[in-house]
Amino acid sequence: MKLIPQEVDFVQMVREKIGGNHFTNFIGFNIHTIEAGHIEGELELAQHHLQQMEFVHGGVTATVADIVSGFAAFTLVKKGQGVVTVEMKTSYLNPGKGHTLYAVGKVIKAGSRLLFCESEIYTRSQGNSILIAKASSTMAIVNPEDIIR
Repeated sequence: MKLIPQEVDFVQMVREKIGGNHFTNFIGFNIHTIEAGHIEGELELAQHHLQQMEFVHGGVTATVADIVSGFAAFTLVKKGQGVVTVEMKTSYLNPGKGHTLYAVGKVIKAGSRLLFCESEIYTRSQGNSILIAKASSTMAIVNPEDIIR
């Protein structure tokens, strides 16, 4: 299925949004691939990303899944709109052990108000990749005037 972005300059729009996403920047997640309905990025793992058994913390894994799904959805909205997570399910498949967390997010169905997304999260170390989690989520398109303040 070919997804059509609403804006010609959607890549720049996403880059600007990433720059202002404080939490994404705080944890050190870097998005390097931006395509219509598709985002890829990675995180160099540090001690503060790990839990007590030295695996990637489940909250970090879920956060990264949310980030790539959200930005994949964001590639398809109009300027001035945003997306928010309506629901998300994360399935943890393997312990997260490695040097880098690599994530792929994609839109699998784009509606006029909701976007259905999937993400895959991998750890990478010494040339090996291990799928540690898969997530499915629903993103809602929001307009600034719709947000209750």
